[in-house]
Amino acid sequence: MKKLQLKHYLIIASLIFGMFFGAGNLIFPVHLGQLAGSHWLPAAIGFIISGTLIPLAALLALAITRADGIYGLASPLGGGFALTFLILVHLTLGPLFATPRTATVPFAMFSAHFPAAMQPWALLIYSAIFFGIVYYASLTEGKITDNVGKILNPAFLLLLFIMFLFAFINPMGSAASTRAAAGYAGAAFPNGFLEGYNTLDALAALAFGVTVVSAIRAFGLKKEKDASLALAKTGLLGFLGIALIYFILIWLGASSLHYFKLSANGGIAFAQIANHFLGLFGEALLALLATITCMSSAIGLVVAFAQDFHKRFPKISYRTFLTFNCGISFLIANFGLNTIISWSTPVLMFLYPIAIALIFCGLTSKLFKNDSIVYRFTIFFALIPAIFDGINAAPALIANTALAKAMIAFASHCFPFFSLGLGWLTFGIAGYIIGLSGHLLKQHLGQTAKQMELN
Repeated sequence: MKKLQLKHYLIIASLIFGMFFGAGNLIFPVHLGQLAGSHWLPAAIGFIISGTLIPLAALLALAITRADGIYGLASPLGGGFALTFLILVHLTLGPLFATPRTATVPFAMFSAHFPAAMQPWALLIYSAIFFGIVYYASLTEGKITDNVGKILNPAFLLLLFIMFLFAFINPMGSAASTRAAAGYAGAAFPNGFLEGYNTLDALAALAFGVTVVSAIRAFGLKKEKDASLALAKTGLLGFLGIALIYFILIWLGASSLHYFKLSANGGIAFAQIANHFLGLFGEALLALLATITCMSSAIGLVVAFAQDFHKRFPKISYRTFLTFNCGISFLIANFGLNTIISWSTPVLMFLYPIAIALIFCGLTSKLFKNDSIVYRFTIFFALIPAIFDGINAAPALIANTALAKAMIAFASHCFPFFSLGLGWLTFGIAGYIIGLSGHLLKQHLGQTAKQMELN
């Protein structure tokens, strides 16, 4: 097959939508809308770029380089770096942040109905049941969840669509007349871009995106150009649906300030908005469906983690990695959603610049024949300020230390755009230009030496 038919585009687009949009993706755009207030539109554009376009670029990079995932894409940097980056990404998507978050996100949607003193105990019981079911379902490597996801995920989206419909018919107020939080009035776009890191979708695309690429090639598109073009079209279609939901949620978050104060996290905000439009029953139904969809996401994450690590370290069984992931995820989930987000932020500020640099190198790899010199200069130049960005975004326990304060003061003075959380940008561009120049020089010297041999 040289060209996909419409039904094939829709199949792949729905696969991309299902893979990258889950209940957890609801809370960050809603909270961003509350933070941005009247500046919600530039914040939404920034969020959509990092939350949808960069994951799409990651899929394209995998297709262009024919990499089998993170390790393959990062292999020009050497096996040690590739393995280290793979482990860091999987730990982030696994037991450290993303997997515990699958339990705390739906819990945050109904936690306000418990007295404050009871909430830790409620979370303990809820997360124990949640990860107990996840562990049991994952013993069969997640196969029993396929039909559940096919039925309940559309039901969740249908209820979400009904809430959106009510919001358009009877909006809570004008988003343009709400107040922005500190820092958003003058920098809504970069803050929205950085908030998009919390979706983790660029990292997920690197880790699991080869599934989408393989699905496209399964239709018979063997030529790299045909597969990449089909991926770009289906990816745009799938991520367009996600971007539309993000856009509406950010607007809803901003307009909700007419009724509610700025919430501690997006889970609370989403529950308040759901109650406003759908009543207590609708809020409870959304929380129930969010629990099931998040549970489905958790099963996918723990299965992928156990499979990938068992493949890399075959002496350790799949069940051992599964038990480790579920156990650590349960423990970390009980620190609560706010704590998980606050500790994940510095990690993402460190990992995302590396991921973006790696994706860009993969996208343009044909220009320099996948020469490792370009990868090395680009990634390591981006890595330096990424360390400082991570320290700057760290919780007070780290950020208030003497060393951290000295590093932040140095970076604020020496790194362009550091105050916006984008200190890596100019460094990464400079590294890419130097690396590309090195490749061209090496190529020129090689051609000159070859010509001299012929003469």
